[in-house]
Amino acid sequence: MQLALRVDVDTKIGLCEGVPRLLELFKRYSVKASFFVTFGPDRSGMAIRRLIRPSFVLKMLRTNPFRLYGFKTLLTGTLLPAQPVGEGEPAMLKDIVGEGHELGIHGYDHVGWQDGVEAMEEREIEGEFSRALGAYEKIMGERPECSAAPGWRCTYLALAAQDRFGFLYASDVRGRTPFLPAHGGLCFGTLQLPTTLPTLDELLGRRHDVNGHLLSLLNHDFNLHTIHAEVEGRPYIGLFEELLKECMRRRVAVVRLREVADEILEGRAPHPPRLPVVHQKIPGRSGWVACQGEVD
Repeated sequence: MQLALRVDVDTKIGLCEGVPRLLELFKRYSVKASFFVTFGPDRSGMAIRRLIRPSFVLKMLRTNPFRLYGFKTLLTGTLLPAQPVGEGEPAMLKDIVGEGHELGIHGYDHVGWQDGVEAMEEREIEGEFSRALGAYEKIMGERPECSAAPGWRCTYLALAAQDRFGFLYASDVRGRTPFLPAHGGLCFGTLQLPTTLPTLDELLGRRHDVNGHLLSLLNHDFNLHTIHAEVEGRPYIGLFEELLKECMRRRVAVVRLREVADEILEGRAPHPPRLPVVHQKIPGRSGWVACQGEVD
């Protein structure tokens, strides 16, 4: 059984505090993961605009955002200046790759994308990708091979843009199995590796035994777990370490997403089906996310 492990880095505190702790943890357990980093400004404080959604208010009450992100992060981009995340910490990005982990892009302006991608036109979406790719190339000296949409939010224009930028694979949606996306009669060529398990912030306050629930959902076909450097890398690192320990005990192989993509693209795994991408709501998360649909 395999568990593909994806680490989202949305904020400055996640990159500067959470990532070093996760790197140390992964080294102790000989684990390699895929890190997806936001490269542009940390405007986390702008998420306050989501308070008009009752589901967002309920999530904040359930998860205690001050513990998850810290008071300073919740003011960043409003009362405090928006500092660059990935492009402001080149040494940390090189540390990630230097320790054998995969590095991909997680948008440029995380809040701007998550709250606004549905209304973005083609040139705006391409601009977001271009800025993130440019920052990555300037630091790492090569193009990124993978992308993960902030907040699991993508549209058909974003899927089309990915094809033009030539990513090896993307991880933009929630679902069950690797697939090639389709939308409204359009077919896209970039392999999608969907997140299959709920995230910790979706389970807090809703499940008593979070790790037990996550482990109960593992299957022998495909598993992809997304953690957040701000959460599992900081206040809940102990809980996440217990999950890793149990995976080791059960002999679950924790792998980078790249290993899964290579197996598929090189023909060592079944050819992925062509499936639609739909917008749905899922338990524990505010607003819609892009999800793997059913066969038409």
